[in-house]
Amino acid sequence: MHVDHLLHLDRLDLSLVWGEETLLGQEIAGVTATDLEDPARFLQPGEIVLSGLVWWSRDSAAAKADRFVSALREERAVALLAGEETHGHVPRELVEACRRHRVPLIAVPPHTSFRAITEAVYLRQWSELNRHPASHHALPENVRLDLGRALEHRAAAGELLDRAFAHLGTPVCHLLTAAGRTVARTGATTELPAREALKALAGPRGTRLRIEAEGTDFDTWYLHLPEEGQVPPRVLLEIAEFLSLHRRREDRQQAERGPAAARLMEAVSAPRVDSGRLQRALASCGLADRPSCTVVAAALEPDGTAGADGVAALTEALRHLPSTAFAVALGDDGAATAVLAHGDDTTHGTTERLREVAHLIQCCRPGSTWHVGLSEPVGPSALNTALTQARYALAGTRAATPPSPRVARVRDLDRLAMLLAGVPASVRDIYRETVLGPLSRAGQRSGAMLLETLEVFLAHDCSWTRTAETLHIHINTVHYRVGRIETLTGRDLSRLDDRVDLRAALLSR
Repeated sequence: MHVDHLLHLDRLDLSLVWGEETLLGQEIAGVTATDLEDPARFLQPGEIVLSGLVWWSRDSAAAKADRFVSALREERAVALLAGEETHGHVPRELVEACRRHRVPLIAVPPHTSFRAITEAVYLRQWSELNRHPASHHALPENVRLDLGRALEHRAAAGELLDRAFAHLGTPVCHLLTAAGRTVARTGATTELPAREALKALAGPRGTRLRIEAEGTDFDTWYLHLPEEGQVPPRVLLEIAEFLSLHRRREDRQQAERGPAAARLMEAVSAPRVDSGRLQRALASCGLADRPSCTVVAAALEPDGTAGADGVAALTEALRHLPSTAFAVALGDDGAATAVLAHGDDTTHGTTERLREVAHLIQCCRPGSTWHVGLSEPVGPSALNTALTQARYALAGTRAATPPSPRVARVRDLDRLAMLLAGVPASVRDIYRETVLGPLSRAGQRSGAMLLETLEVFLAHDCSWTRTAETLHIHINTVHYRVGRIETLTGRDLSRLDDRVDLRAALLSR
């Protein structure tokens, strides 16, 4: 498949921004999606690069565009497909950089997903490879028949790998997710730690092949062989086809479990606990007869919602935890929510493991931030309370600033800002207006000045001198403004309780 073939796929609605005929005739070897400012280490020669341009900003725009495109040129990428959704257009500086470095540039409209482009490329490549009659299969016929029987008997992925590569001496091969989890491996091959697996997938050595299925950014499967040339490319493609059939079957089974997980979430979030309904829902998800449960709530930023991708991200993260039984569904608040069943108090270990996994999940979608909140361990009858705790912890992590953890238990909410984040927005709005409203009504300029003075004064522990230095005003002016604040709000800034009231109101904005 060549670059210009993409422009003729009507359902994608792609448009050429810049590119010469000879460059558009280059063959596409693969697809990589990235929003890193310097994507060089993740690129392979012959790939098209999909970017939402999250890395681009008007500050140093030309330099950033040149650095990004020069990396594509150095790694011999054949085209850049730039999404228009983030900025509403393809920046002029990027067009100039692509022309300068001779990298074809194609615009991707907001309604076209990167997944649709990726699938179109790989489906076209598969159709070209499969035009040969069956007699020209690269895999020996007896191996194909054996793999077909293994699929019929629902063999695990590891067994499929061993059978597929046995006639080649069982080379070292891993089946990895995009988040670095080892799904299966051949023979006596050792399991790769997740971080090393991510480096292997992104590194220049070895062979990487995507398994075609309805995966997300977080759970896509890849065949990875650390040594190149051990297995003929056509053989690898045919093995990948069998693994794709296996993956699709697993996805169907996962989809069949979805309604049970949704029913469990409905039972957990019901205003009044129905013990019988809750027990039936836990049993249908295989989580019954466990003395202790933990609820996990997660959301992807910057949009703060989850959707199918958020559920996939949380599912993949929990699969990194050994021997964990869980059910995941989309909560009524838009966050991906899971119920974990365990035999003892393992919440602390779960929290620490999820903190390690958070980096892996975020690597699957550069530019995003993954927030997770966990409840304390509870009995099954108290899952409703645990759900409230998990959501409160999630809200706290989203309100925190680095270096606060993005994965937190409810007991980690040890600061006022994190505590207030869990209060409903409507309640915070009323409180803020009640306490600070008199300042806002003092006039647009005067109100803004008084609010700024109050914030700086409290941030500097009510120090008159440091407040004056920070605001570049005379200390007498600070005394005057603080007096006005006290008069308008009815608070005395020499009293701790009143200072806390005002600080909480500022944090409620």
